[in-house]
Amino acid sequence: MPALDGLRILDATQYEAGTSCTQALAWLGADVVKIASPQMGDPGRYVGGSGYSPYFCNWNANKRSLTVDLRGPEGRELFLKLLPRFDVFVENYGPGVIEKFGLEYKALKEIHPSIICARVKGFGTWGPRANFKSFDMIGQATAGAFSVTGEADAPPMTPGPTIADSGTGVQLAMAILAAYVQRMRTGEGQEIELSMQEAMTYYVRTRFSASQWGTVAVPRVGNRPVAAPSGLYHCKPFGPNDCGYVSAVTTPHLDALCVAIDREDLLVDPRFKTEADRVQNGEALFEEVGRWMAERTKFEVQEVLGPAGVPVGAILDARELHEDPHLLERDFIKHVEHPEHGNVRLLGFGPRMSASEVPIQHAPLHGAHTDEVLRAELGLGDDELTQLRARGVIG
Repeated sequence: MPALDGLRILDATQYEAGTSCTQALAWLGADVVKIASPQMGDPGRYVGGSGYSPYFCNWNANKRSLTVDLRGPEGRELFLKLLPRFDVFVENYGPGVIEKFGLEYKALKEIHPSIICARVKGFGTWGPRANFKSFDMIGQATAGAFSVTGEADAPPMTPGPTIADSGTGVQLAMAILAAYVQRMRTGEGQEIELSMQEAMTYYVRTRFSASQWGTVAVPRVGNRPVAAPSGLYHCKPFGPNDCGYVSAVTTPHLDALCVAIDREDLLVDPRFKTEADRVQNGEALFEEVGRWMAERTKFEVQEVLGPAGVPVGAILDARELHEDPHLLERDFIKHVEHPEHGNVRLLGFGPRMSASEVPIQHAPLHGAHTDEVLRAELGLGDDELTQLRARGVIG
């Protein structure tokens, strides 16, 4: 059976920080019902598309969609009737929105004492910046990620992955599961709050460990964050992503690298004898190794150095990732039929559990499960649904 079979979640999330959390839980088997306004729904639906964008589809698979207008008294009442039938409520609206709806934890707890209420905010619900709005890059900027990304002599650079959003979402999912286990032991629910700024600091700990306990700024080092020969190397045919990355951080790694590229002479070169020597003469070592790299494609580099025991990876772009033979062999690239996009490829979910498997299903169309959910959970009939729809309470 799916690992989280029986866990039921009301999902009032949008964009990514919240949706990544509930999607992860859905992929582990939870029943996730996504609540959105009848008029527009999750704004993520319209990012680069019209109501069913690839962005939305990448963060909302395996969910059901229910449209309810939480701004009005009837919609709020309908939501509160649904609440006791679920275990968890998740929201990442802007500051003060859920309070405006009258659906903060205190109100929910009165209706459903054991509810787990999980919330994501850019800077939390209290503190000097609690009312500041935030998106992924704000979370990354204020957590220090920009400050260590980029070349040493250039301004900070926007990191590529949206870790402040999705990384926060995964942490929230972990906290929800912890609260769920605790509730099984005690019978009590609780409120979970996660600040994107605070969550993001978890992912800069390694780089910030060089900050002398937070007393100095950590410099940017570009593509060479450790001693040579670790770093990024350009490979033929020298396109924008024709590069390989080597992490030869130990002496055995260096030994294996030199043997693999037929340069055993580098092992006895006094310029590269110790790590301190390799730091001092790093440019020379980069040049020696770089000449070998430049004569090969990134895939050839990977296939020579990997079997030799050298940590190495080709820099894959989005197309290459979806066509990666290793990921295809592991069935990580999934083919999903979407109502508007047809049969498309989606990246899978990292965790693999020997006793639990949940097939990926397409993200829901807006309000596709409204009638289904309200019939099953509240026993509403055709006439009641028609009346609610006529009054704009549901979509």
